[in-house]
Amino acid sequence: MFKASPHLEAGFAPLAALTLLCAATQLTGCVVRAGFAVPPPPPAPVYVAPPPPPPVADAPAPDADADAQAYEPPPPLPEYEQPPVPGPGYLWTPGYWAWAPAGYYWVPGTWVMPPRVGVLWTPGYWGFAGGVYVFHAGYWGPHVGFYGGVNYGFGYGGVGFVGGRWAGGAFAYNQAVTNVNVTVVHNTYNETVVNNVTVNRVSYNGGAGGIAAAPTAQERGYSREPHFAPTAMQQQHVQQAAANPALLAHNNGGRPAIAATPRPAAFNAPGVVGAHGAAAAPPRAAAANANRAPYGGQNGKRAYGAQGGQAQGTYARPRQAAYGRPPGQKSQQPKAAKPKKVPAENGRREPEPALR
Repeated sequence: MFKASPHLEAGFAPLAALTLLCAATQLTGCVVRAGFAVPPPPPAPVYVAPPPPPPVADAPAPDADADAQAYEPPPPLPEYEQPPVPGPGYLWTPGYWAWAPAGYYWVPGTWVMPPRVGVLWTPGYWGFAGGVYVFHAGYWGPHVGFYGGVNYGFGYGGVGFVGGRWAGGAFAYNQAVTNVNVTVVHNTYNETVVNNVTVNRVSYNGGAGGIAAAPTAQERGYSREPHFAPTAMQQQHVQQAAANPALLAHNNGGRPAIAATPRPAAFNAPGVVGAHGAAAAPPRAAAANANRAPYGGQNGKRAYGAQGGQAQGTYARPRQAAYGRPPGQKSQQPKAAKPKKVPAENGRREPEPALR
C-alpha cells in the first residue's frame, strides 16, 4: 500500500490550506451577494465657484442721489444779486449749473414755499468721483446737510445756512444776509455772519481745481434724516430752465441774463435779476402772459402756504405794460393819423370828413 512520505505531506500542506481559503472566500462572496446590496458608487465631485474678485479701489459705488453725470466740470458760479423776499414763508434756493445733452445750463436761484413748516433746503452740488462729475440732488429736511462746500452765497457759505431760521411755525429772516423788504416781511432779525470759507466761484467738489471739503460727522447724520423731494414748483422751475436756450452756458458765456427770479418759473415776471456782465435779456412776451394769472395762480391769487398749512395771501395783477416793455419806456405803437382838412371853396369852410 502506498504511503506518502513526510516530505510529500509537508509539500501538500500549504496547497491544501490555500484551497480551503479560496473555497471559504467564494462561499463568503456568495453569502454577501445574496444578503446585501452592492454599495453605490462614490458621489461625483461638486464644482464650487470661486468668490468674486474684490472691487477696484478707485471705482465709486453707485450713488442713490446721483441726478446727472458729466465728463467736464461745471462753469464757475455767476455773480448776481438776490431778489427781495416776495412774502412771508418763502425760503431761498440758490441757482446752480445743471446738465443736459446740449451742455450745462443755469437754473436760476429763486424763492420757494417749502413743502411743510420746519424744513430747510440743502442745495445740490457737483462732485468729482471715479473720473466723472456727479450731481447730487438737493432736498428738504430738518437740517441743512452737506452740499460740497460750495459757496452759493446768500446764507449758503459752504457749510450750513445762516440766512434765516424757523421760530415756532414762522420763518425769520436774517437781514444781515437776506434781501428783505421790512415793509412786506416783519419777522426778521439781524445777526452778523463771519465767513470762514474761502470766497470763490468754484461750483464743484473734488477733482482738479475743485473744492476740498468732506462731510462732517454731524452732516453725515443729517443725511440719514427724513428728506423731502423738491416741490412741484421747483421741478417746473428746472424744466423751464432746461427749455430756455439763453440759459445754456455756451450761449451766455457763463453769465445768464436770468440769474435769479422772485418765484419759481417766473422767468418773465418783474424782479428777474441778471448776472453781472450778462447781455440784455430778450424782450418779454406780453402776448404770452396777457390771459394768464401771474406766477401760475388763478385770477391773480397766490396761495402762500397751500402745502405748509399757512394763511393765504393775494397779489394784485401786474400791469400789462410791465410784461411788454421795460419800466419807464414809452409805447412804440403808432398814433392814429389825423384827417386832412379840406380847403375852403368860395370863402366857405367845408366840414371835415368823418373817419371810417
